[in-house]
Amino acid sequence: MNATRKIIEIDEELCTGCGECVPNCAEGSLRIIDGKARLVADKLCDGLGACLGHCPTGALKIIEREAEDFDQEAVDLFLAQEGKSCPSAQLKMQQPTACAAANAPGEQTGGALSHWPVQIRLVPVSAPFLENCDLLIAADCTAVAYANLHREFLPGRKVMMGCPKFDDQQLYVERFTELFKTRKLKSVTILIMEVPCCGAMLQLVRHAYDQAKCTVPVRQVVISTEGSLLDGRNWLND
Repeated sequence: MNATRKIIEIDEELCTGCGECVPNCAEGSLRIIDGKARLVADKLCDGLGACLGHCPTGALKIIEREAEDFDQEAVDLFLAQEGKSCPSAQLKMQQPTACAAANAPGEQTGGALSHWPVQIRLVPVSAPFLENCDLLIAADCTAVAYANLHREFLPGRKVMMGCPKFDDQQLYVERFTELFKTRKLKSVTILIMEVPCCGAMLQLVRHAYDQAKCTVPVRQVVISTEGSLLDGRNWLND
């Protein structure tokens, strides 16, 4: 389906065909064709612009135009056919550091993260670690705003992180709807900042929750920009 969205545009007059942008596109959507960088397909470009800073002539920019929706499944298939894979999308389980939740405040600790990837748009609903889990849906900024995130929120939970201001909101709704419908979850915790753009995360997750007719207990927690806990409440008790 086509919609007006952010997508890469290449100025052919500025492009020298150096290829610096190609390896910096995780989705593999850029190729050098006839001596110029080309977008392989609209649906393979997420419009986030990770390639921009690697063009020496400034030939790349992000614009808004009508384009086919970004399709992560199509990206995965394309990379597989090319014999490549995006390192950031490769599923991996890892052992959390046991002391992450136990050390004294201020003491150097390891991390409590048990899996990779963590970005909402990269974690497939089919990921084995999502089954029968306590899920943490966290806004990106909470990771740096709240010092005790590893100690208080990650132990025992699987995490999906993202930013509803910069990511595809419809993708969020579709992914969470499928997740709530098809995976058995124990609980969901939503961790957001007090800033207005984070409010969209609550709306998107709740929309998906209602669409899926989900009854899993959900708790939302709000973090201030100064890094303190402001509010916590259970949806089913609202």
